[in-house]
Amino acid sequence: MTNISSNAAWVKRSLAAVWHPCTQMKQHELFPLVAITHGKGPWLFTANDHAILDAISSWWTNLFGHANPKINQAIHAQLEKIEHVMLAGFTHPPVVELSEKLSALTQGNLGHAFYASDGASAVEIALKMSHHFWRKTGQAKKNQFVCLANGYHGETLGALAVTDVAIFRQAYGDLLQTVHTVMSPDLRQALPDETAAEFTQRAVADVAQLFAREHEHIAAFIVEPLVQCAGQMAMHSPSYLQQIRQLCDRYSIHLIADEIAVGCGRTGLFFACEHAGIWPDFLTLSKGISGGYLPLSISLTTDSIYYAFYHADLREGFLHSHSYTGNPLACAAALASLAIFSSEQVLEKNLGRAQELNQAFAWAKTDERIEHFRQQGMILAFDVKNTAQHSAAITPHFAPQLFQHGLEAGVLVRPIGNTVYVMPPYILSAEETQLMSSRIRTAVDKTLATGRPR
Repeated sequence: MTNISSNAAWVKRSLAAVWHPCTQMKQHELFPLVAITHGKGPWLFTANDHAILDAISSWWTNLFGHANPKINQAIHAQLEKIEHVMLAGFTHPPVVELSEKLSALTQGNLGHAFYASDGASAVEIALKMSHHFWRKTGQAKKNQFVCLANGYHGETLGALAVTDVAIFRQAYGDLLQTVHTVMSPDLRQALPDETAAEFTQRAVADVAQLFAREHEHIAAFIVEPLVQCAGQMAMHSPSYLQQIRQLCDRYSIHLIADEIAVGCGRTGLFFACEHAGIWPDFLTLSKGISGGYLPLSISLTTDSIYYAFYHADLREGFLHSHSYTGNPLACAAALASLAIFSSEQVLEKNLGRAQELNQAFAWAKTDERIEHFRQQGMILAFDVKNTAQHSAAITPHFAPQLFQHGLEAGVLVRPIGNTVYVMPPYILSAEETQLMSSRIRTAVDKTLATGRPR
């Protein structure tokens, strides 16, 4: 097997001291850790200066490239002023400015920002706020939640309760609140004789039946708009969101839009909800909001929810906190990222980048080994067929094998099961997009041919 990182000492020390996330540590006996020393633009560089094209924005976070000079400068300038101050009883310019800009981006529909550090925490906040709102307004029995089959919203206990991915839930089921799970609007699941519109209506009907039966007990419905990212990049129609919004209004149920992965321009508009022309009651952001620089997450919500907690008595407030809530450095990074969106016309230019992405992966549309080619903005995915011909390769080891072959080819790609996807930074040139595609094709070919990395 090729050792991408020659700095064996660092790898050995990391294996001994660092418990890596979402990882079976023993697998690194076969798949060595990769020691990254620096990054520049869409590139990561290992200890032996091996260049790796970051096709997944370092876990969907890095929008404008590594070591972006504008974000670097903003963080440095803020560092000279104040690195952190508690947000309970204090405030500071970056958090105020960021909150105002996010409110403006929602056209004032979601004018109140509550801060945390990670996506799961933002989901926890939205769930707690919804539950507490109904209690404060005399409807305490509305304390249940609804999520999508194969949906993912994080791994803290509240977020995990509304996550329907068995590998994350199986060890903790007895700790979790019982929730309602409805069918996914994943268009790949349409029957052979069923149109996309008909399938979407069937998914909506499943929700409608549940709401009609249980609405007196349901606080909120949570969904990743347009793309269930950790759910193998399952994509659905904007009309699904439109009809879910209508059902939530009809039955007095909050709609939580988890835009942690799909927000910040990833789907083509800044917020994925905008494709459906709707606004939720809660919208969660993280990952790309700081440009991939610093931990930051936000739950945006409405006037009506905010003022339900507005009271002279502390005990009537929303008593939830994080030590690094609204960290000035993270907010400065987020403001710099928003400035790049504006000054460099990122959303407009991403229309062309998305076309380049589609064209670069034209080979996957006609490859007989591949099915369900799909794209939403700057998210592109396809599934490798699990056929008799490839059954030796499509195993639980397929994803780590393709990951390893990708590294050998000089591209960071991290499949989810048999789903291969890219979510690249918004700075790729046409040449880099083509290079990314050709290297992924090489990795797919090698994985299906050998079933094992070298």
